[in-house]
Amino acid sequence: MTLRSISAPPVTADCRCTLADGRILTITASRRPRANRADVKCSVPGAPALAEALLQAVRLARHTEVRLDSRDQVVLSMDIVPGNGCGREWELAAVLADRMVRGVYQHSAETPPSASGWSERWHLGQVSDGVVDGAPIGHLGALSGHADPAALVSGVRAWFPLHSGGVHDALAWVEVSVRALDDSGPPLVANIAADAADAAVSEEDSIAVPQLDLAAQQEVRQTLAASRHFDGRALGRWRTVVRFSTGAARFHGDSYQLALVMADRLARGREFVPRGRIIASGRSSAWHAGRVETVADHLPKLALIADQVRAGDRVLLPAQWQVLLPPGYAAGLRERGASLACIERIGMI
Repeated sequence: MTLRSISAPPVTADCRCTLADGRILTITASRRPRANRADVKCSVPGAPALAEALLQAVRLARHTEVRLDSRDQVVLSMDIVPGNGCGREWELAAVLADRMVRGVYQHSAETPPSASGWSERWHLGQVSDGVVDGAPIGHLGALSGHADPAALVSGVRAWFPLHSGGVHDALAWVEVSVRALDDSGPPLVANIAADAADAAVSEEDSIAVPQLDLAAQQEVRQTLAASRHFDGRALGRWRTVVRFSTGAARFHGDSYQLALVMADRLARGREFVPRGRIIASGRSSAWHAGRVETVADHLPKLALIADQVRAGDRVLLPAQWQVLLPPGYAAGLRERGASLACIERIGMI
């Protein structure tokens, strides 16, 4: 039996969208070798905020795909700029154009598809008011006849004390959503380099952090990659989206790291789920060794936790804070139905 080679994806792909003001918008996706460039680039002249929103929608939607392939760069552009009276109905068209140019989605007709829809949860594949060529669509899995991608996503939140000495002090949350990568190996294709390219995908490429600036994104990615190294076989197995309840302008420093790592471990089934919330404060310069280190401002953070803790919550703090706890602090948390542990390493709680 002769195996037929899979045809290469197109170099460019278009998808159209009818805007609220009646104009027809065409989104064009172009593909080229990545060559150490960003995996996605968006160009909307005179509208940088729109280009950023386009970039975010496409990147988050990619995290519902079964396979991760970052060999090519995709450049997306709009032929017209949506007016102020238009909404975000162009988002689904951008997602489809990105998938078409990479061969993830193949449109049956010769003319470009027409799509309209938006989402607050692209990383779960869910679409609001979605329509493709006149047919309604509620989730991206329907494009290929699959189940809702959200059913395959595990999402967990952990909380951390956000202290800046002002009225905005609160328990903020970090949410980690993971989806298992397909580890069955690449399909049979004519390109014999597919195996090597697939294996070369880095752990950090598989982690999206849409809300933060580039430096903060890199810190989150490095933290998760290092803590997963401590897990042994945790690398190269997950597509990950990290979201915060507050933007980068609201917090600085790295005391959120322990909450981030715990949310990731819970999402991947590596920790026991508490009855309530995980509330954590801690950082590390050696997450690859599982080490938990101290952070600053312990007294106001302890007070904030004590004020907002609820029954069933599990509080995790650096081991160095054990001798710094106010008298009766742990007993006070127990009286409210919460538990406390001061830890030196993750995985030993």
